[in-house]
Amino acid sequence: MRLTEEQRVDWLRLIRSERIGPRTFRALVNQHGGAGPALEALPEIARKSGRLLLKVATRAEAEKEMAQAARLGARFVAMGEPDYPKALQAIDTAPPLIAVRGSVEILSRPSVAVVGSRNASAVGLTFTERLSRALGEAGYVVVSGLARGVDTRAHRATLATGTVAVLAGGHERIYPSENEPLLNAIVENGGAVVSEMPMGWEPRGRDFPRRNRIVSGLSYGVVVVEAARRSGSLITARFALEQGREVFAVPGSPLDPRAEGTNDLIRDGATLCADVSHVTSALEPLIAAGPRSDRTAEEPGSSWAESLWDELDLPGIEPAPSRMVEAFEGETETAVALEEQGQSLLDLLGPSPVSVDDLVRQSGLSIRAVQTSLLELEIAGRLERHGGNAVSLLR
Repeated sequence: MRLTEEQRVDWLRLIRSERIGPRTFRALVNQHGGAGPALEALPEIARKSGRLLLKVATRAEAEKEMAQAARLGARFVAMGEPDYPKALQAIDTAPPLIAVRGSVEILSRPSVAVVGSRNASAVGLTFTERLSRALGEAGYVVVSGLARGVDTRAHRATLATGTVAVLAGGHERIYPSENEPLLNAIVENGGAVVSEMPMGWEPRGRDFPRRNRIVSGLSYGVVVVEAARRSGSLITARFALEQGREVFAVPGSPLDPRAEGTNDLIRDGATLCADVSHVTSALEPLIAAGPRSDRTAEEPGSSWAESLWDELDLPGIEPAPSRMVEAFEGETETAVALEEQGQSLLDLLGPSPVSVDDLVRQSGLSIRAVQTSLLELEIAGRLERHGGNAVSLLR
């Protein structure tokens, strides 16, 4: 099923509200049974967390952004809808909404990410072009981040076979600006451009790692062509490992600093990639199995939340840790006051991550009570969420 336009506005309002990231969005929707009820609850949650002012995106702001998207030819796809990429939906920090220009159908095809240095060598660029073209001819969509160097060459080599560009900023703020013609060519040739950021968002340094998790999340494997030891491409590789993806690295000369990162990846266990067969032979069994189930978005109600946030069944891809939602109606609330609940959880929390399941067991509180207190701590800026359904106090 698909969200109604009213529900889509609520989703956009919630994810654009202050201090609401993908994990907080998920927790709020799980607890309240939909984005609309979660928006209604936010002011009270903020008050209990000690934040007297919490900016909640207005309906007018959401409608303005949707109008911007329509002018650009972009559409919002919500997690759980048929067009939302199943591989991306499996990661722990999957964006609740993505804005897509171009073909949404291409997002359902098996993908491989090709990333690397912005100042790539001639040899690196040549290999990128040959590998990307061969991957496209083998039936794979090539995903990359539209950056200079390797990303640009990977996109250009696969315009005819299918490529997906993931933006660090909004659709109105293409970076780098000289790649706007390439972006238009991707859309015109049946590819897609994806962003989770507001339409007019100017990308900042911290937005590029956010983008990189989507690049790897869309893909069954990530190929790193060239990367220095402090390269952003290594961040993509790290996300890939955390998401259960295959990581491939192209070896390079030990005399070239641009090969230090890829050589380190191989030493640490990444698969050496010197030919397209090294990638396809590793991924073919995973692609052949394919997704075994489709998820739908049904709002409101706990049945919707269960179907949306339940673990995905994707062969070869480790699903995001999640917990089945307790029934929203008729749950007996604990007699402990909210302030005491929060304090009891604070006593159990520290700088080291602890799973929510352990907090439930150790505190003796219900799942709903624990999630409520954690949301208040997170909105107050005192809590950090980690992969594997774990949380810790911010230092």
